[in-house]
Amino acid sequence: MVSNVRTPLITMEDVDGVLLRVAHWPVEGQGAGRPLVFFNGIGANLELASGLGDMFPDREILTLDVPGVGGSPVTQWPYRHWMLARWIRKLVDRYGIDEMDVMGVSWGGALAQQFAFQYRSRVKRLILCATTAGVTMIPGRPASLSKMVDTRRYSDPEFMRENFAKLYGDAADGAAGGHIDSLMPPDPKGYLYQMLAFAGWSSLPFIRFLRMPALVIMGDADTIVPLANGHILNFALPDARLEVIEGGGHLFLVTRADETAAIIQGFLDEGEAALSDAA
Repeated sequence: MVSNVRTPLITMEDVDGVLLRVAHWPVEGQGAGRPLVFFNGIGANLELASGLGDMFPDREILTLDVPGVGGSPVTQWPYRHWMLARWIRKLVDRYGIDEMDVMGVSWGGALAQQFAFQYRSRVKRLILCATTAGVTMIPGRPASLSKMVDTRRYSDPEFMRENFAKLYGDAADGAAGGHIDSLMPPDPKGYLYQMLAFAGWSSLPFIRFLRMPALVIMGDADTIVPLANGHILNFALPDARLEVIEGGGHLFLVTRADETAAIIQGFLDEGEAALSDAA
């Protein structure tokens, strides 16, 4: 995602002694939609989400670098999803956000499910992109998964350009080039901690408690998180719909940004319309 107009305010926030680099897109005036809290994929710095401000111009948006990624220092010890969700809850409190919609992509989709479970009275809509229910996931292609652990995908732009399609299943077009140019190598220990946080995690024990409307978006060419995982989420979530990006790979949020944004915006607008009718 590449931003053209709306840029975030980036700050460092201390939450329970954990330093988090935060991007905040404020919005002013009447008619603003509910705030959107976004969780990125593994190793992904917040610059990769810079296009959110333009995709959803009428919404306050909050995202962050998790510890050890981008500009957030790595924590001394590993953490679990529930711990990170609690830090983020304190962060949104600091920004005065009470009710919110939550969106997560890939690794961040797992965090989004955890956050929505822990604070389900405050999460009104849930958007899950290219993600899974956890350790029960249907694995991707071995050729793609092997490149996921190659640190050159963060530090070597030429390696990424050459392997982008094989890694993600997306075409290495102009949008992909902007994504590659925005990559920041994560701290190796921080990347390991992200993988450890996901190890053994599953949303299936609590997924039936996520009764807010949920949108699951998958790409049918995703080589990392196959489409079957979206069907599992769609079946398990009590109030979900599944949208499939035809020909979309793992990073359809980048390479098919306009199409994906239209689907998400329509889903969020339904929520705003329901609130208006109730009022």
